[in-house]
Amino acid sequence: MPLLIAALAAAAPLLAMASERWGGLNPCLLCLWQRWPYWIAAALALGALLLPRRLMLTLAGIAVLASAAVALVHVGVEAHWWPSPLPGCAAPSAGGARSVEDLMSSLAATPAKPCDEATFLIPGLPVSMAAMNLLYALGLGGFALAMARRRR
Repeated sequence: MPLLIAALAAAAPLLAMASERWGGLNPCLLCLWQRWPYWIAAALALGALLLPRRLMLTLAGIAVLASAAVALVHVGVEAHWWPSPLPGCAAPSAGGARSVEDLMSSLAATPAKPCDEATFLIPGLPVSMAAMNLLYALGLGGFALAMARRRR
């Protein structure tokens, strides 16, 4: 079970990275923040092979649920229910630029995608990647916690 949970946890950020590389999708900062708890969960689940299984799988489940929490915030930002808590999520603006040259020099080398602009993996399916991550993280987090409670 720890190997399965580790593989399922690693699958989410790997799929996101594949969608960038081969699907041409551009992630925002909240998208990137959603990935870190999965890597932590995968490491914790692998730790269940050596350390107390129940504790490590419980921690892995909590880590995945942390990604669900970030995904919930992201879904709310996409739906314009609240502003993003990250300043880097806003679309670039002219700010205090006095000329086009000032504006151009202030822009990042690679433009960031605004967090309130939903990204859809499957055309025609009105579920953003953040919403899909929310559902996946809730399911995987619940599964990991259930497996932690299960007796061998």
